[in-house]
Amino acid sequence: MPWHLSLTVDRNAQLPLGAQVQGSLRRLIEDGTLSSGSRLPSSRQLAADLEISRSVVVEAYEQLSAEGYLVARRGSGTVVAENVRDHPGAGSVLTSPQPEPTDATWDLRTGSSDVSTFPRQEWIRSVAAALTDAGRTELGYGPPSGVLLTRHVLVGYLGRVRGVRTQPQNLMITAGFAQGLALLCKVLRDRGHDALGVEDPGHPGEREFITSAGLRPVGIPVDADGLRVDRLEESGVRAVLTTPANQFPTGVPLSQERRERLISWARAVDGYVVEDDFDSAYLNRSERIPALQSLAPDRVVYAGSASKVLAPALRLGWMAAPSELMASVESARVGWDIGCSGIEQLAFARFITEGAHDRHQRKLRVEFRKRRELVRELLPHHLPGARVLGGDSGLQAYVELPPGVDETALVQSARARSVLVRGGTFYTLDDRTRPPALVVSYATVGCPGLKASTAALGAAYREVTGRTPD
Repeated sequence: MPWHLSLTVDRNAQLPLGAQVQGSLRRLIEDGTLSSGSRLPSSRQLAADLEISRSVVVEAYEQLSAEGYLVARRGSGTVVAENVRDHPGAGSVLTSPQPEPTDATWDLRTGSSDVSTFPRQEWIRSVAAALTDAGRTELGYGPPSGVLLTRHVLVGYLGRVRGVRTQPQNLMITAGFAQGLALLCKVLRDRGHDALGVEDPGHPGEREFITSAGLRPVGIPVDADGLRVDRLEESGVRAVLTTPANQFPTGVPLSQERRERLISWARAVDGYVVEDDFDSAYLNRSERIPALQSLAPDRVVYAGSASKVLAPALRLGWMAAPSELMASVESARVGWDIGCSGIEQLAFARFITEGAHDRHQRKLRVEFRKRRELVRELLPHHLPGARVLGGDSGLQAYVELPPGVDETALVQSARARSVLVRGGTFYTLDDRTRPPALVVSYATVGCPGLKASTAALGAAYREVTGRTPD
């Protein structure tokens, strides 16, 4: 197979052709454009593409191989060496820290979805049906806000299962929750906002995302009744991002009194509440009160996605906003991209209307109820003195530890036992008054794995605290 490589040389430059080829390849490797294992064209092919002597390319390949950038493999040609970005001179002192290890037996960190449950056959049928029915219009460019049919279906679905009150023209299909948040941040910034309230503890990735979007995240403490609206009122911000149905990561729902007070605050400051309904599919029926948006469609932006229920790779999200705000979001979207995959949107609409989405969620709720009940039973036994917060919903357990427990030491001891877990401080922005804690996710670990991993956590707990199981 003739492999291609985007590379050019300047015959009028003073730098020799061989040095140009070496330098260009070295930069492509160092900046990550060519990753480890990437296959390069043969020396003969690259020489022909660049219209230079083959000996020039051979010399460049040999020099970069000597420097550790390339590896010549018999029968496989020349490839970029493994771990090449660790090479002296590669990378930058500003490079982000390496990600946490993933070679442990049990990963109890939040942020993942159980993609093993993805209903492949039903999704394939939905895609096939969408393609079969698609005409010239459906295969062309769609509206930036999303395929109208899918928006109609989503409006009906969200109204049915979450009480969301909106219209297709006020709902946008996004590439996951992240894109919706990015668009909102831009609109808020254009309207004079310089800060966005966030729950504390909350999602650290979202805080970083908000900062990169040009807004300052302001931590608002959370207690047993959810977001502290009194502290929000004192903060000076005019917009807040919250998870009222099942606060992340503590799992506590926003009380009815605070729901009403939060809406009153938004009206008083002429501001907005951004409702991240990220795991509503996992709420028990008894805890599934209507979305906050149902109380004030003119002040609440409702956002969700298919990532936690189906798969993040689909990049399917949605956002329902007040009409006057949506107009600005649409304008920002036009300058951003020209919408998400219309075929995926049509397939998702079919997936919903055929009942596959409801069936899949029911299966998930049954499975995750088993996991949740098991975790709530095992953790107090293996971690005596600890307390599991929140209700009987969600994808993780917030485990409040006794005062004085060294949270960092416990996380490290668990890692030594092949368990990856995060402490409460990982999710904290400013509120340092909270007791030590662990956040234990059961999103990707089934019941047998939870039994083994919580036992390993118990061993780590005994090592750090000296406490024995009850």
